[in-house]
Amino acid sequence: MKEYSQMSKQELEQALCEQQKLYKKLQKQGVSVDMTRGRPSKEQLDIAMPMLKNAGGYNYNMSGIDARNYGEPAGVKPARELFANLLEVKSSEVIVFDGSSLDIMYNLVQFAMQFGVRGNTPWNKLDKVKFICPAPGYDRHFAICQTFGIEMIAVPMLDDGPDMSVVEMLVRDDESIKGMWCVPKYSNPTGVVYSDNVVERIAGLKPRAKDFRVFWDNAYIVHGLYEQEDELLNVFIPARQYGNEDMIYELASTSKITFAGSGVAALATSEANVEDILKKTFFKQINPNKVNQIMHVEFLKDVENIKRIMTMHADILRPKFELFEHKLGEAFAEQWDVVRWSTPHGGYFISLDVKGCAKRVVALALEAGVKFTAAGSTYPYMQDDADSNIRIAPSVPSLAETNFASDVLICSIKIALLEKYLNK
Repeated sequence: MKEYSQMSKQELEQALCEQQKLYKKLQKQGVSVDMTRGRPSKEQLDIAMPMLKNAGGYNYNMSGIDARNYGEPAGVKPARELFANLLEVKSSEVIVFDGSSLDIMYNLVQFAMQFGVRGNTPWNKLDKVKFICPAPGYDRHFAICQTFGIEMIAVPMLDDGPDMSVVEMLVRDDESIKGMWCVPKYSNPTGVVYSDNVVERIAGLKPRAKDFRVFWDNAYIVHGLYEQEDELLNVFIPARQYGNEDMIYELASTSKITFAGSGVAALATSEANVEDILKKTFFKQINPNKVNQIMHVEFLKDVENIKRIMTMHADILRPKFELFEHKLGEAFAEQWDVVRWSTPHGGYFISLDVKGCAKRVVALALEAGVKFTAAGSTYPYMQDDADSNIRIAPSVPSLAETNFASDVLICSIKIALLEKYLNK
């Protein structure tokens, strides 16, 4: 097929008519597919069901303290050790919380707003607070900023991570910049893995603000799709060399390993930060859900077993990602100048760029039964100036539903592009 940009008006009109006929056929199927969030499928969640089945036989005294009782506000020792091994830090640098890493990040921002960071002025008493937001990025990071009235500065995501030349300049010169969001491995939504150079430059930042923090949201640390896992440099190695270990808040959870939102989550940071944060949580909770922590330790066992479990997840996810990538490749091999998509090796998303048409594509897909996250959601304030990016989350639907969704998406893209060229 010719590139749309090379077609005559008559050819464009004919192609549009053909796609509109196909679109109506897809609509009439009455299929509904939700691809808005990166959630585990039922098949993935079923993998962790033995944890519940065997819960009555677990050793709830494995740390020497009965996990069913009060105590251990930083989490049970075995859970701290498990996350320490996963994140390659010391257990004394880990706090294990309930639920999700998003909850921890929200609390950290709230603590900083209300109490300040390590004796510095509370952020809510400052004239302005800003965060660096690599974009396209994670919409819920941006939502936390909006909730607390934090100004967001969009920084371009490159093929190896955020544009560090821009980041370094910004934090060096502006004391009101207090934080930076990062999803360093299989980034949401692009699937980018930060290069060693980017990790080292982030760890070596020289922010003007003494209370600047990097929110290192390592949500997809063991979530590869293929046997050959992508390597991510441990950010604490260069951070310690630069004397910046206090600057890093690393987050991880079992939300996409066991049960979404009902697992355990961890914060890895310096021992000084651990002490400071535990003081702030002292009156907020007596202790986390240690029973759930022991259940997870007994089920997950160690890092190698976690990787074996995640291989089962990958086997479920991989065909869905590959189906989308294959069908997009078939449909738009000649349109690479206007339609581009990521081919991630892990994580939960495919990032699709359709120049100037994202909103129209998402609207068309919705009318045909396929729901995507709103166009623009991957940018601060939903301001995607190019009206380009669409986040695809293929994890929940069945393979048959994924096939239907890809057909709808491709048809919607073609209609939107043909309309665009005809209106030039």
